[in-house]
Amino acid sequence: MAFAAAVLPLHSFGQDKTERYRVVLQVSDNDPAKWNLALNNARNIQQDLGKDHVQIEIVAYGPGLAMLKADSKVGDRLAQALDSSIGLMACENTMHNTKVTKDQMYAGIGYVDAGVVHIMKRQREGWAYIRP
Repeated sequence: MAFAAAVLPLHSFGQDKTERYRVVLQVSDNDPAKWNLALNNARNIQQDLGKDHVQIEIVAYGPGLAMLKADSKVGDRLAQALDSSIGLMACENTMHNTKVTKDQMYAGIGYVDAGVVHIMKRQREGWAYIRP
């Protein structure tokens, strides 16, 4: 108990002005309504916390990979997300398994070896996880 009392004053419980939140959003459905929901969530997070105080990634895998294809139904929103520094990450395992090439993907996105594993690693690193 004395140890805890000695340590507690050293820790600041207030929000640090330089604190940066990190959140990863999962997209694994071939459903434009879910894609729009994920993009809305990302935009709302940035608006609430401030763009400079949050790092956001949207990871698309499985049937959700269609969100990040060049002919995506939300292509105009993908451009806005990239312009707002929201990371858009495509799963290369899904691409390989469905024979999709990078030439077929939306320009400017990023790639991860395995979407599920990337999300797991982010969670282990302390990122918040959201599945819209």
